[in-house]
Amino acid sequence: MIYGLGMIDLGMTLDFGQLVVDNEIAKMVRKVLTGIPVNEDTLALDVIRSVGAGGHYLMEEHTLKHMKTTQSQSRLFDRNSRQIWETKGSTDLATRATEEARNILTTHKPTPLPESTAKALKEIIKEAEEKWIVKK
Repeated sequence: MIYGLGMIDLGMTLDFGQLVVDNEIAKMVRKVLTGIPVNEDTLALDVIRSVGAGGHYLMEEHTLKHMKTTQSQSRLFDRNSRQIWETKGSTDLATRATEEARNILTTHKPTPLPESTAKALKEIIKEAEEKWIVKK
């Protein structure tokens, strides 16, 4: 169970930038938990035979193809070299996360709930309020 995303100050405060970071970490954890498929294609014995022991696998087409689906792909965490990071503006994680949170808040258009779902939720809330809210 993953909970408390975006919470800081012992959960007393929600930080949208932290929420974006925590969401990214949760996606990475979910990716790890799915496991790595092991089969004839992913084992790539033919590639291992052709490159050989001590060879360089990173530029092999098979490695590049499977890296994109096996490794978690983060837009938030910068995996570039320091030189590339500096040429791209040297922004830190907190800055990138806050910018992404602002972008989401200003541009995201959620799909409205179906009317039947919204009605059912309103009924649940009404019943809970009648049962649990003390009237003065």
